[in-house]
Amino acid sequence: MGFSIFIIIFATLVLISSVPIMVWMERRVAALIQDRLGPNRCNIFGVRLAGLVQGLADMIKLLFKEEYLPKHIKEKTIYFIAPAIVFASAYLTFAVIPFADTITTGEKSYIFQALPIEFGILWFLAFAGLSVYGIILAGWASHNKYGLLGALRASAQVISYEAAMGLSIVSMIIIYGSIYLNDIVLYQGGLIFGFIPAWGVVIQPLAALLFIVTAFAETNRAPFDSAEAESELVAGYHTEYGSMRFALFFMGEYMAMVASSALIVTLFFGGYQIPWLDTNALRENIKEIALAIMVVTPMVLYVFYKWVIRNTAGVNPCNIKYQNCERSVAVWIIVFVFVLVEALFGWLLYSGFGGNSAQITVAILQIATFLIKLLVINFLFIWVRWTLPRFRYDQLQKLGWYVLLPLALLNIFITGFVVVLGGF
Repeated sequence: MGFSIFIIIFATLVLISSVPIMVWMERRVAALIQDRLGPNRCNIFGVRLAGLVQGLADMIKLLFKEEYLPKHIKEKTIYFIAPAIVFASAYLTFAVIPFADTITTGEKSYIFQALPIEFGILWFLAFAGLSVYGIILAGWASHNKYGLLGALRASAQVISYEAAMGLSIVSMIIIYGSIYLNDIVLYQGGLIFGFIPAWGVVIQPLAALLFIVTAFAETNRAPFDSAEAESELVAGYHTEYGSMRFALFFMGEYMAMVASSALIVTLFFGGYQIPWLDTNALRENIKEIALAIMVVTPMVLYVFYKWVIRNTAGVNPCNIKYQNCERSVAVWIIVFVFVLVEALFGWLLYSGFGGNSAQITVAILQIATFLIKLLVINFLFIWVRWTLPRFRYDQLQKLGWYVLLPLALLNIFITGFVVVLGGF
């Protein structure tokens, strides 16, 4: 019971803390693509943390803004609960994602899932589809033409892409033979032809492409953000929302992006599995891997420090204090991480990985692997947003019905044909 509570708290912290990190990534990647600096002025006693303090300032601003309720709002209850539906749906979709393989000690098993339920992928589809109800109710309860148009677009959009998303998952279930997400990840720990990781993107590249495209529409991210198109609908379904109610929509979008990225990693990119090193291989070679981590860590930290120097040099030449603060903070971060990693793995090597320490170390490595993959897929979401223009409303529906749906059906037919003939 205690471990289950710990995992629930851990999943909650990962998802909540991902919001400011994703906002920071959004701004930094946008600045990189548009050839500008991005946020670099907001600071606490001269410490800017490469722009992370800007997110803290935004949070404080939203927290203390006046809670304004437009007078024309009639359905106040629906108006209030709509943001909570979007927020809660994003959290519940993330709760079924496995972070690491199961640890077994004696008769006890410790599962690294906040909600280790049998529904698996079906749970994600259920609550991901439920989030659109929050958008529809928000637009309808706002009694605003822009909000209502945004709600209508969201409802039409979900009809267009949900079918293709579900069918792309069907082809994966045929291959994996299970809807339980941990079984799916364990399947991807194997190898094809003895040297290619059996990731879903390798086995089913078309299904991966279809699911990733529909995941963009699921999260209302550009180029599929027609429900809140600023150039057409002001802000769409959340036009009449401000302060913390708007913040719930804002956080819900990023949490949904993280949840969708987590499912993409789980279905198509091996989940927590390290390429060519499944759980058993990790446990058998944990001493060599721990030693390699101790050697590689200083190199990675040195690269990080050089990146800090490069990004602070010349940013504010009139005030050297800013640069010195940034570099001193970077030094302290490097020292902390170095001491933590070297002490942890050094102690484990000294103790000889006795008892359950090898399993715990493998779990830590798998969690770190999963989080790194998660960041990479989130970067893809942000990269696409600041690269491609928004689809027109009718173009989105045509893409869903005329392109994605036929391709998903064709992929299911081909997959079933190959599985039956090949006897997989």
